[in-house]
Amino acid sequence: MKFTLTFFASLLLVFGCKNAQEPDVQTLPAFAAKGINMVVEIPAGTNHKIEINKETGEFETDIIDNHPRIINFLPYPGNYGFIPSTLMDEARGGDGDALDILMIGESMPVGTIVAIQPIGTLLLKDNGELDTKLIAIPADSAKVVFQAHNFTQLSVEHAAAKKMIEDWFLNYKGPGVMELIGWRDEVYAIEEIRKWQKQ
Repeated sequence: MKFTLTFFASLLLVFGCKNAQEPDVQTLPAFAAKGINMVVEIPAGTNHKIEINKETGEFETDIIDNHPRIINFLPYPGNYGFIPSTLMDEARGGDGDALDILMIGESMPVGTIVAIQPIGTLLLKDNGELDTKLIAIPADSAKVVFQAHNFTQLSVEHAAAKKMIEDWFLNYKGPGVMELIGWRDEVYAIEEIRKWQKQ
């Protein structure tokens, strides 16, 4: 009994300390030793629109007209989030938010920080504003479930999946809201991260 109480007290102490020392995910570097950092806001397979509150750093369900925002379409086809320490500056034609990313892989919890490898870039217009979506896989090969490691493989070997991703983004806000500009490769994705890195 004494061991059990000690064990649970230790767990509480460890997790309590961990929470107190959690990093501010918004200020993590974009580039990591093992790839590029991504922060998961929306796990794969959900319809709930979750975003980080830029002021508090908390993850919150987006609210529209006093109701939680739920995507009236198929669930997110991958883990959706942002590249930390990036900002698509409106003065330079961006949408005022961090660079968006869809990582194809098994569902990950909200707030997960994961190293990714870009495999393409989907360029869209959202109500006239540039809306760039990086498409990626996990950098850790043990977590890869989608065998496309670059844009050529995505386009040639997984053309149907590429089309599904494109169609999803063109329709998740309703018909006619999003406009397709085109696709670019993984090199373009890395250039976009560098372009929008906060100084």
